[in-house]
Amino acid sequence: MTRIDTCGMSCPQPVLMTKKALEKDPEGAEIIVDNNTAKENVVRFVRSAGYTASITEKDDVYIIEARK
Repeated sequence: MTRIDTCGMSCPQPVLMTKKALEKDPEGAEIIVDNNTAKENVVRFVRSAGYTASITEKDDVYIIEARK
């Protein structure tokens, strides 16, 4: 599973990085974001692409796990 850190980036960059990661590793990815807008946009994209999304909040960041 690919892990990407998008902290400090504003949308649409986290979504674009997530898309690339899922194209490279279709089984899933772990995406780290540091703001609510990025979290919502990444989760929306992941679900629209047919993945499940689980969200964990830890130390002021969100960890989104996307799995087929």
